[in-house]
Amino acid sequence: MTTLRHGDRSQAVRILQKNLNQHGARLIIDGDYSDVTEAAVRAYQLKVGLVADGIAGSKTQAALTGADCRPLLKNVDLVNAAERLGVPLASVYAINEVEAKGSGFLDNGKPVILFERHVMYRQLSKVRHEDDDAAALKHHADQLAATNPAIVNPRSGGYAGGSAEHQRLATARLIDDTAALESASWGMFQIMGYHWRRLGYSSVQDFVAAMSAGESQQFDAFVRFIETDPVLHKALKGRKWAEFAKLYNGPDYQRNLYDIKLQRAYERHEDCGCGQVVAA
Repeated sequence: MTTLRHGDRSQAVRILQKNLNQHGARLIIDGDYSDVTEAAVRAYQLKVGLVADGIAGSKTQAALTGADCRPLLKNVDLVNAAERLGVPLASVYAINEVEAKGSGFLDNGKPVILFERHVMYRQLSKVRHEDDDAAALKHHADQLAATNPAIVNPRSGGYAGGSAEHQRLATARLIDDTAALESASWGMFQIMGYHWRRLGYSSVQDFVAAMSAGESQQFDAFVRFIETDPVLHKALKGRKWAEFAKLYNGPDYQRNLYDIKLQRAYERHEDCGCGQVVAA
């Protein structure tokens, strides 16, 4: 399903406008995603509880045709996050728009994940208890890397994508459940499992249960990720988009123009009245 946004002109926009009118909008069916159409999308999103970003993505279009919105990220989640982080709501809309990887769940209902075999190698080699033998742990990891390099490997790669990532994870869990869960990134914001302690979860299994419960819980983990990184939080508060993008996306952030996308998204949402600062 094609994401529709301000400035688009197409037959798909005409269909969107017709569907919006069936839910109370009074749009002229002209196929132009104008300011008026964007405002109607925001109004509908607010009405059903979806993130009111004015973008008609797959979630909004599905909701218009009767799909269940309950497991999806909600506008109130973003409002609450802005309050927690002490930033303008427009900033939260911007990072959600740019950093979220679409839906947090696959069609089969499982959370979106990416299993990292090199992290599995590292986590298996990690000393966790006083009586652990570091050399023995590394030797064991090396043995597993030799016999099952698709699951345990000093080098990254081997991705299968989609539901096949859960198959890779299931194989890894047979080796070591905790290390396996820590070695996958989870949900809309692809938070690595090994961050569970820093983010305040009681265990990685507790973290995974939250990531499996809904997009609101996945977004909460993302907010915790920002809250527990003072430098990242400060960059967001100061709207230093290049610094925020570098910290969150890594040194290659410029290649994907993350900082420019964040700046433009912030300005668009600020212009729509979402720029107020919520008290920390």
